[in-house]
Amino acid sequence: MKLIKSNRLKVLAAAALLAVSSLASAATIEMDVNGLVCAFCAQGIEKSLKAFPATDAVFVSLEHRIVAVHLKDGSDIDDATLRKAITDAGYTVVAIRRTEESLDAIRQRVKGP
Repeated sequence: MKLIKSNRLKVLAAAALLAVSSLASAATIEMDVNGLVCAFCAQGIEKSLKAFPATDAVFVSLEHRIVAVHLKDGSDIDDATLRKAITDAGYTVVAIRRTEESLDAIRQRVKGP
């Protein structure tokens, strides 16, 4: 019985490590942000997010209310820090998603066919 419990714990621990590592390896963080109305808004958010050492590049779509941050290899910015930066700038974060999608792919997606 102890052997079965031990194996279950090992399997659960391995699954947890895989889940955490897949989040940490996300190259892009995409956020839905309310309150974006002008190019000045976009520039302000871009400047704030580029100040993080982990940020490689930022894309802001006013029309689709999307802010995307591409991270430097091996780097991360936690959700609470991103949410605080955007909230402190006067905007509301509706959702945060981590993805492997590039900023160019996000640009193409919001641009449409």
